[in-house]
Amino acid sequence: MQFESFATFNIAIVVLALGRWLNRKISFLREFNIPEPVTSGLLVCILLALIHSINGMEISFNLMTRDFLLLYFFAAIGLNADIKTLLAGGWPLLILIASTVVFMVLQNLTGVGMAVLLGLDPLVGLLGGSVSLLGGHGTAIAWAPRFAEAHGISNALEIAIACATFGLVLASLMGGPIARILILGQQLMPAQAMDPETSRRSGSEQEEVTYFTLLRTLFWLNVSLGLGELLHEALKAAGSNLPLFVCTLFAAIFLTNTVPRLLPIRCLAPPRSLAIVSDISLGIFLTMSLMSLQLWTIASLAGPILAILAAQFVLTFLFALFVVFKVMGGDYEAAVICAGFGGSSLGATPTAMANMSAVAQRYGPAHRAFIVVPLVSGFFVDISNAVVIQRFLKGTSKNQQAG
Repeated sequence: MQFESFATFNIAIVVLALGRWLNRKISFLREFNIPEPVTSGLLVCILLALIHSINGMEISFNLMTRDFLLLYFFAAIGLNADIKTLLAGGWPLLILIASTVVFMVLQNLTGVGMAVLLGLDPLVGLLGGSVSLLGGHGTAIAWAPRFAEAHGISNALEIAIACATFGLVLASLMGGPIARILILGQQLMPAQAMDPETSRRSGSEQEEVTYFTLLRTLFWLNVSLGLGELLHEALKAAGSNLPLFVCTLFAAIFLTNTVPRLLPIRCLAPPRSLAIVSDISLGIFLTMSLMSLQLWTIASLAGPILAILAAQFVLTFLFALFVVFKVMGGDYEAAVICAGFGGSSLGATPTAMANMSAVAQRYGPAHRAFIVVPLVSGFFVDISNAVVIQRFLKGTSKNQQAG
């Protein structure tokens, strides 16, 4: 049984509303900043798995709308990023890239080491490393055929997808607790909360939301999507396969920093209207992603995968807590970045953004985090991960031949 795109979208709205209701009723979920889509999305996918185990019925969803919402969300981030914010994030961006590359190597070493301890092929551990976790479902699907055809891992695709799926769940649950430990333990506050002038200026910009401000916001979001599509196709023709959402992010950043200087427009998208569209897009996207997980397809692989992912979870948690937080400055922005790092290191960029959004909604804004994290996890990770995976494949293959 499959729900078509229109029905899926409306079901996701109901599921998201359920998550909001549950988070309001259950204090534990609020205290640990569990995103509302995660609360109800996981609940629904577990219920669907129980239904399948009882009577064999498979319920699936058409997710065409989901990918469009992802583009809207990243376009909204770009439209909210002025050049001063980007320049201010320069060094943190480089530091986070370096930290992520180091973590990438550690993640693969952990996966390979756990696979050897469990008596599995070391390449299975590599599939349970940055191939599926930092890389996400897209990288997992792209690399799995290579493992199957060139290295004899016949079920490489199933293993990679299973790791990416379980990793997505763990990533959704990790970010909030990391941020809570750091913010409360270090008594951190957002910069705006400590700067009365900034707070006053921000408050004056809280414009009224009308149908026209929303239409204006949607127009510039759509322009960003169109320009991002053109950039994506141009890069593809040049041999570069940059993800479409990253192209959309760059397009929106370009527009918001050029158009107001060329035309008599103060800002392209009014902040409150942009925030509403952004929150809707991310909330529905993540709800759709989680409620559509088919847990029964990976049940047979659960044991070894859970053991590998448990080790990866501990590694990620400790690395974010003791390394990322320190090198990113040890302030409130760093704590929010850690929440995003936990989301992207085991899951995907949207999970990182949802984790950071949940923290920011509770404790206050962190503008630099929302620029730096998606640039690293959505762009630089894809480039560096391909190099690291290739090196590990060669090294592991040589060791197996020598053995």
